[in-house]
Order: sequence, then C-alpha cells, then structure tokens
Amino acid sequence: MDIKVETPAAPAQNDQKTPLLTPKTPSSKSSDDDQNSAIRKAISSTFRGTAYLASRLPTGTVLTFQLLTPILSNHGVCDNATRIMTAVLLALCGFSCFVLSFSDSYKDEKGKVFYGFATFRGFYAIDRNVTIPPEEAKKRRINALDFLQAFLSLLVFATIALLDSNIVNCFYTKPSVQMGEILNSLPIANGVICSVLIVTFPTQRHGIDTAPNSSSIP
Repeated sequence: MDIKVETPAAPAQNDQKTPLLTPKTPSSKSSDDDQNSAIRKAISSTFRGTAYLASRLPTGTVLTFQLLTPILSNHGVCDNATRIMTAVLLALCGFSCFVLSFSDSYKDEKGKVFYGFATFRGFYAIDRNVTIPPEEAKKRRINALDFLQAFLSLLVFATIALLDSNIVNCFYTKPSVQMGEILNSLPIANGVICSVLIVTFPTQRHGIDTAPNSSSIP
C-alpha cells in the first residue's frame, strides 16, 4: 500500500508578510524635521518678542509682579484666599501699567530731570518747586497716542501674565481642551499685535520707571 505524503504548497509570491508599523520614509522624516524646526523658531521669536514687550512696561511693576506672584499664588496651588490676593495683584499691576503710561519727564536748563504726569492742560510735575515754561507744558499734554499706549500696556501685561505658569495654574487648574488651546495661542497672537502697534505708533514720553524707547524689535 502506497502512502502519499503531501508537502505544503510554497507560499505565493504575492502573499508576503507586511509589518504592522511601516518605517517612515526619508521624505516624511524631513517634513517632520521641518515642522519641528518651524515650531522651535516660532517659540524662540515669541520669547524674544515677549522680552521686548516686557521692556515696554514699567520696570518696578514687572519686578513686583514677578516677585510677589509665586508667594501670593502659592506657586500656582491656589485656594480661595490666595486666588483673591493674586487677582488683586494683577489688578494693581495692570492699573500701574495704565497710569504710568501718562507719566513724562522734563529737563531744565541745568540738566536736572523732573518727573510728572501729562494732563489735558499740560504737564503736571510731581515736584511743585519747579517752574515749567507754558510752551513746554502744552507740548506734553495728553493726546490720543497716550491712550493707545496705555491700552497696549494693559495688553502687554496680560501677555506676560498669561505666560506665567503660576497665574495659569492658579486660575485654570484643569482647563478644558478648548481653554488650553486658547491659553497657548492667545499670548502669541496678543504679543504679535502689540509688537506691530508699538513699533508703528511709538511714544515719545520718557515716563517714570520706564525703559528707554527703541524703534524695532530685536
């Protein structure tokens, strides 16, 4: 009796095993690298622009904000009391940025500098012993550009605050997906808009505790 042994058929050439995860082609790798490089450049330019915008704010206000924020917010871990104190700090710093936008200085014939505030009638010096010529006082009256700069100062301060992790963690402990996207994109958009407006409409005032003006973003 003959016994037939059947040998398994050889697999067809078309039935080839394919890996579950296909390796990335060189073109896809290069596109990912280009995308990551663009993101890094955007983040770098954002931080450089933020540093420039921070120089437009009163130095004392920014220093006070950066010094007291970790203390009052408990490093971002807030309860009701610390959240209220942090909100008060934000309001006071924002008010300081707005009011100090109307401050200016006057240099007399001896080279001594006097600081004060611009009013609708002219320049009001803090030191009442100084006498300012009426022509010079009228040149320093409040104009529409001062209100624009004051509003931009508020926006710049809001940008600095939104980039602070203590502030974000204090008021948005568990943000939703939509809120997280807003918190990530809003400071960048706000910084770009403020940078363009500040460069387009520069102020000529040398106010109290304000860094010297520059005409371009580094």
